[in-house]
Amino acid sequence: MIRKQTVKAGEAMWPMEGRVAQALTAAPARIGTVAALFITGFATFLNVYVTQPLLPEFRQVFSASELLVSLTVSAPVLAVAMAAPLVGLMADAVGRKRVIVAAMLGLAVPSTLAATASDLGQLIVWRFLQGIFVPGIIAVTIAYISEESPRRSVGATMAVYVTGTVVGGFAGRYFAGIAATHWGWRSAFLGIGAFTLIGALATWWLLPRSTRFVRQNNAAAALRSMGRHLRNPQLLATYAVGFNVLFSMVAAFTYVNFYLADEPFSLGPAALATIFSVYLLGAVVTPVAGRLLDRIGFRRMLLCSVGLSSAGMLMTLFHYLPAVIAGLALEATGVFACQSASSGHVGNAAGEARSSAAGLYVTLYYFGGFAGSILPGFLWDRAGWLGCVALILCMQITSALIGNKLWKD
Repeated sequence: MIRKQTVKAGEAMWPMEGRVAQALTAAPARIGTVAALFITGFATFLNVYVTQPLLPEFRQVFSASELLVSLTVSAPVLAVAMAAPLVGLMADAVGRKRVIVAAMLGLAVPSTLAATASDLGQLIVWRFLQGIFVPGIIAVTIAYISEESPRRSVGATMAVYVTGTVVGGFAGRYFAGIAATHWGWRSAFLGIGAFTLIGALATWWLLPRSTRFVRQNNAAAALRSMGRHLRNPQLLATYAVGFNVLFSMVAAFTYVNFYLADEPFSLGPAALATIFSVYLLGAVVTPVAGRLLDRIGFRRMLLCSVGLSSAGMLMTLFHYLPAVIAGLALEATGVFACQSASSGHVGNAAGEARSSAAGLYVTLYYFGGFAGSILPGFLWDRAGWLGCVALILCMQITSALIGNKLWKD
């Protein structure tokens, strides 16, 4: 009798031991995946906005207007918007990891060669070529996360990637400002190119291959999927929100450099780069926002985020540097939380062919960034920073109205 009970107890224990062993085996793979997603976001966004703290210096070095030097920001953003749909289609046919790593390796090349630019036009060309490779990382990573993450952890996993983009965005700007102050602006691009190459190799080593990827067998099927995306009201609403989100971010963090470089602040490149440390607050808040997103849903997160970033923009109108910094911190935090909500909502709304859906999202998202880098320039001469803030607030309010009306959790 005792022997029989022992056998049954042993039989009952085996499934638990199996689950423990499975968890222990999966833990290193999970850590590697999370690290790879963070590195992917970090290495990519080292590059995208690296010239923002250098804009006042470019204005002087190249004897150009604010609008012209801002093209070093808008050129890669425009390239991302143009290339994203094609990349989405290719990734749905080829795969995930292969495209991500190849795009990261390609990005390192023009990042390094930008240091050889002899005039503003050449620099803008190299910046445009940088942007060509970026959607192969962003759009495909979003699709990878949507496919490979358990449903209840999509928000948290997306937040890890977004946190990497936050820290990378800060690190690129900060490094550029410090490097330009001590060794000249060309050294910034050499360093960024080297870091991008290292990130590509780390991603190749750490990121697992896709296990849930469903290949689109031909281009016609992929195009039909894209057509379905364009008839999906939830996706269209998500694309509109993405457009407004990056419009607000790029407009704020491009033209605030001219605002702070002029009187009464008179900040130089190193000081302007330090201002971008407000991004680190976003790195802290974004993982929390990801977990909150899994609890309260996409729509509520969007509304809270827009309210936070709008309050931050109003604070920047005070001619008091600590108030401006605090306002930028709120703006960054709100935008990053909103980015987690909108990028996560893409996979939720698409259902299938997520790379092409994410590619369209990235296209509209970065067209918003391109518009945000250009349109405030026409207001700058007439209304200065006040005009820029008014435009940004209009875009943020529009995002809240669209999401509240059309998003579903």
